[in-house]
Amino acid sequence: MTTSAPTTTTNIVRFDHDRPLWRRTLMTRESAIIGLLAVVLIVASVTVNGFAQPLTYNYLLLDVAPILFIALPMTLVMTTGEIDLSVGSMAGLASVTTGALVQGGMPFEAAAFIALVVGVIGGAFNGFLVTTVGLPSLAVTIGSLALFRGIAVGMLGTTAVTEFPEYWTALAKAKLAGTQIPWVVIPFLVLLVIFVVLFHFTPFGRGIFAVGQSKDAAHFSGVNVNRTKFIVFVLAGAVAALAGVYYTLRYGSARGDNATGLELQVIAAVVLGGVSVFGGRGRIHGVIAAVLLIGALSSALRLSGVTSDIINIITGGLLIVSVVGASLFAWVKSKRSTISPARVAASPAS
Repeated sequence: MTTSAPTTTTNIVRFDHDRPLWRRTLMTRESAIIGLLAVVLIVASVTVNGFAQPLTYNYLLLDVAPILFIALPMTLVMTTGEIDLSVGSMAGLASVTTGALVQGGMPFEAAAFIALVVGVIGGAFNGFLVTTVGLPSLAVTIGSLALFRGIAVGMLGTTAVTEFPEYWTALAKAKLAGTQIPWVVIPFLVLLVIFVVLFHFTPFGRGIFAVGQSKDAAHFSGVNVNRTKFIVFVLAGAVAALAGVYYTLRYGSARGDNATGLELQVIAAVVLGGVSVFGGRGRIHGVIAAVLLIGALSSALRLSGVTSDIINIITGGLLIVSVVGASLFAWVKSKRSTISPARVAASPAS
């Protein structure tokens, strides 16, 4: 008497490598976002008075720089199936920390370094509660959002620190010599290379995808699930603090309400850029294109006289359409994959 081992199936996302390379490259959500970004830039440059001027593009990159920074680690966090809603408050706390220390007589460089350490500690705090205590990341980061913002407001109250070294404030808004590209693009490109390599070309990055697809399967495959999640939360806190320091220099002011609402813009861009809200799927180039798309669209509409409320409605509509469209596409694809084997089984053997 023989028995067969029971078989189990798991819903793991796999890329369709049976399709031609051009289809896997061009027929993707990320490519659609890049194409839409190109259309928005072209149309805006033709129809919006002044939008095509290089100076405006310079300001566009300066404005979206904090979102670009934080979107990098947020991509990793959400690919694991978690979320971090505290990044905007952490940026504000880092801004206030920098301002308070500079106001107390500390050199700016040392103050900025301590602000980055505060970001690492805040990210580790979130990661500890999620991985060791076992609390859901949504509840944890909603709590830390209020905690970090409360500390930031409590440190300075309603006052603002505006005395920063002129060298650093000028550098935050400076352009590369002979170009219209802001200097802040350089540190962003350095971080971009680091995160692309880490996310797409290392075992740690493959572990992030595995955790997002199935925590149990990832664990049995040898991935340290808790350590992976802890590291991505620490990265989110550190980069959010870096964005907060830049935010301070960009506007020359450290206030308790700096970067308020920034986390919503980051999450909207990450989801619009193709990262699944359920984890297990994401590409950094799609996220970067989505950040630039939202920034370009907002700038074009603002220059056309559209109010901020309408801009928020349009941005929210894009986000909803992207989430619903992705879910609908996945549902249709799953239906097709279940119908095809049935047709093969029903066909007569040759």
